[in-house]
Amino acid sequence: MGEFFQFEADFVESLRCIPMQVRYKLDTCGIKLKLSHWNHFSSTERQALVEQPCATQTEIQAYREFLQQLVQKHSGEAAQELPVEPHPAWMNATTLPPELQDRAKEIGVKIAPHQWAALTPLQRFALIKLSRPSHENKNFLPAMKEFHLL
Repeated sequence: MGEFFQFEADFVESLRCIPMQVRYKLDTCGIKLKLSHWNHFSSTERQALVEQPCATQTEIQAYREFLQQLVQKHSGEAAQELPVEPHPAWMNATTLPPELQDRAKEIGVKIAPHQWAALTPLQRFALIKLSRPSHENKNFLPAMKEFHLL
């Protein structure tokens, strides 16, 4: 089983929401998955998306194809494809994104460069996603606590 965060605990059992590790894989393979698509997948299919690796070029391509097959099977349409960021911010352990710094300041926290560097790429990904203005930010503070940044 993949890595789930404590702030996701309220939906991990049922996988009713898309967990961060799957969102990470979606950004890695360049697919926009709607929650409505996710909700049509069986629990076995959701679990497969959690467990299937998506790191090497071969795995990324296989994940992308599997995901497109699932969306096509359940909706009759292809999932929207997105450009893949060649150097995503969460892979850069030395530079904190300004958007994240601003969000942390709003709650009175300054993330030190050594703290950012100590996080895993998945943790950095989660903080970046949770700090975006377009995202519901209720899990930003719990994530900061979970990652020992508070």
